[in-house]
Amino acid sequence: LPPVHYFLLFFLQMSLQSLQWGNVSSPTTFLLLGFSNAYKAQVTLCLGFLLIYLVTVLGNLLIMTLVWLDGHLHSPMYYFLGHLSFLDICYSSVTLPKILKDSFSPQKTISFVGCITQIYFFLCFGGSECMLLAAMAYDRYLAICHPLHYTTLMNKKICLCLVAVSWLSGSFSSLIQTFLTAHLPFCGSNVIDHLFCEVPFLLKASCSPNTHLNEAVSYALAGTIAMGSFLLIFVSYVHIIWAVLQRRAGRQKAFATCTSHLTVVCLFFGAGAITYLVPHSSRSKEMHEVLALLYAVVTPMLNPVIYSLRNSEVRRAIRKALHRGLLEQRVS
Repeated sequence: LPPVHYFLLFFLQMSLQSLQWGNVSSPTTFLLLGFSNAYKAQVTLCLGFLLIYLVTVLGNLLIMTLVWLDGHLHSPMYYFLGHLSFLDICYSSVTLPKILKDSFSPQKTISFVGCITQIYFFLCFGGSECMLLAAMAYDRYLAICHPLHYTTLMNKKICLCLVAVSWLSGSFSSLIQTFLTAHLPFCGSNVIDHLFCEVPFLLKASCSPNTHLNEAVSYALAGTIAMGSFLLIFVSYVHIIWAVLQRRAGRQKAFATCTSHLTVVCLFFGAGAITYLVPHSSRSKEMHEVLALLYAVVTPMLNPVIYSLRNSEVRRAIRKALHRGLLEQRVS
């Protein structure tokens, strides 16, 4: 992880310790109300979650390895893709191992410190991914709309700056939201009606009269990152589509370089919009859990699959790596 995370996590831990010494009422543990406790359901869910996690980790590790080793993928587009794969592994690792463990636990609990830490990293990786997807859209905009100046406008220094801005934006936004949530009083209530710790569900469990203010600040911060990055992506693709439609040749190739990224954007932002913009009161508990799994678990698993199936250069790199592996086996 970037060094800034260690500083922010140290600051957060110091803040959590101060809560236990101060006058703020906070439980030592939270009880998570997850899926069914039926044994057959638990076994099925455990196997399903384990399969999803393995596909997520192995698929994204494959993308990262290909970007690192294959010289044809040493470009800004795949540099961002490698970081996206790393973010997807981190994003799913915040919640899925705990959900996997809870599938067989008779009592699904998480410590107060563990809950707040989970919220911080979940928001951090989610916000960073929003910004990174916007950086990838900007990269495609420069490559298609300004091809002659692309290598100058998108050099290594600019790539590093865009990745750093993505990490820092997610980090500081999540730190503020987590800090406000950690200082909420709970008055002995320690039940979270969800699969994992998330800000809206802790606000619901809190007895503070200022929860509406906390909720407004959280939605403002998350909305600024999500809507800001979505608007950047939207504007980039408007310019891309306009530039491509004005060309007489090369349209298919230009669109082909964007389809994978656009599919991931629709999946990530679509799942988030359904989860947070649709009124919570109109959903059942089961619908809450399915939507939570969609954006927290399923999306990171599908990203490497989408890039593998839709991107010809990634497919070529996979075939090349497999061919090299078979040759090495025959030689040995």
